[in-house]
Order: sequence, then C-alpha cells, then structure tokens
Amino acid sequence: MNRPDASLARTVVIVNQLGLHARSAAKIAELAQNAKHNVWIGNAAESVDAASIIDILTLGCAKGARVTIRIEHPDDLDLLEQIVALVRSGFGE
Repeated sequence: MNRPDASLARTVVIVNQLGLHARSAAKIAELAQNAKHNVWIGNAAESVDAASIIDILTLGCAKGARVTIRIEHPDDLDLLEQIVALVRSGFGE
C-alpha cells in the first residue's frame, strides 16, 4: 500500500469565528483551482476536492477543527503554503 508523502500535506486549525463557511471555502477553492494537480482538504472523517466549494462545505468544520490540506505533486508546494497561510490567517476575517 502506498502512503502519501508527508511533505505534501499540512494540518492546520480553523481559527476564524465562523469556521469554514461559504466565503472561506470559496477562497480555498479559488486557490486550489490554480493547481497543476489535485488538491485535497479533509478532516478525520473524509477528504474532499479542495477546488469545490460545495465539497469543502460538506466537511462542516467549525472553529477549532483540524483540517489537512494535501497536494498530489511537489509542483504545487507553493500553492499548498498559500492555502495554509490563508487558513492560519482566519481567511482575512
């Protein structure tokens, strides 16, 4: 069984009061749509396509939730770091 490369994933905590809501999901999806390869976001229960606002919203992440953002290829490392910075900043809210 192949294990995902840990260097291609980051776990972050949702810090903004409203959690991962539509506006914040749209910001993540906008960045993920610029990736050369697939980008995934998930919690302990599931992982979804980070380029889809609806998929992100199905995670139901409130403030304090831990999410993991994963890319499939090192070509997208800069994008991964941008998404991590966005989440850590509370989506600019």
